[in-house]
Amino acid sequence: MSQSITGQAFASAAQPVAADTLIITDVAGLVAGDISIDNPGGSIPGYRAAPAAGGKRPVVLVIQEIFGVHEHIRDVARRLAKLGYLAIAPELYHRYGDVSTLASIDDIRAVVARVPDAEVLADLDASLAWAEKNGGDASRIFATGFCWGGRITWLYAAHQPKLKAAVAWYGRLEGEPEPRRPRHPLDVLGELKAPVLGLYGGQDQGIPLTSVNKANAALKGGGVSYVHVYPSAPHAFHADYRPSYRRQDANDAWQRLLAWFKDHSG
Repeated sequence: MSQSITGQAFASAAQPVAADTLIITDVAGLVAGDISIDNPGGSIPGYRAAPAAGGKRPVVLVIQEIFGVHEHIRDVARRLAKLGYLAIAPELYHRYGDVSTLASIDDIRAVVARVPDAEVLADLDASLAWAEKNGGDASRIFATGFCWGGRITWLYAAHQPKLKAAVAWYGRLEGEPEPRRPRHPLDVLGELKAPVLGLYGGQDQGIPLTSVNKANAALKGGGVSYVHVYPSAPHAFHADYRPSYRRQDANDAWQRLLAWFKDHSG
C-alpha cells in the first residue's frame, strides 16, 4: 500500500490506517472514478465503479460511513463492481463541508449534525436516477451502508419502493427525534418497502443489544428482515483499515450480503 493512499484517501480523523489489514481492490476490468450526479438542487459528487463490459447491471447504492466517501467506501464499490454490479457512492455531506480534511471526530460530527435526513434520501434518489440512465438495471436495485450509512440504509428502505433489498452495517437504530432527524430505524420498521439484513457487533459500545433486540422483535411479524449479530465483534468490524476490523466476521458478513442480494434479485 502506498503512502499516498494512507495519507490522502482517508479522512484525517480515521488515521492511523492499519496497513496490514487494508484491502485494496484494483480497477482492472472496471470503469471506476468520480462522477457528477444531476440534481435539481445542484450536482452531487460521487464515486462509481462498474464492469467495463456493456449491458444493464444491477445497482448498489453504497452509503458512506461518517468519514465520507473515502478509500474504504470506494474499495467496497470496486469489490461489488468486480462481481457485476454498478456501484455508486454519492457524497452525502457535500453541501456542508469536506470531512476528509478534519482531524477530529467531533469536528466531523458537527458537520454531520447539519445534514437533514430528507435531503440525504433525496440525494440517494438522484443517485438512483443517475444509475438508471447510465447502465443500471431499474429492476435490480440494492443498497448497503456502513455506520452513519447503516442508519440511512434502514430509512431508505422505508422510503424507496424500487429497492429489492438492503444491507445495513452497524447503524444506529434509535434516538431522540430532532428537526433534521425526526425518525430513526426503529420508528420505520413497519414501513420497509424492501427486506433489510442488519449486520451488527455484539460488543458495539454505541449500539446496545437492547436496541438490536427491539428491532428483531419488531421485525418478526414483518417478513424476512432481521438483524444478525456477531457476538464478539465491535463497531466497524468490516472496516479493514481500522483496528476494529475482524476478518472472520467481516468475511462472513460480506458473504451474507452477497447471498441477500442474490436471493432478492428475482
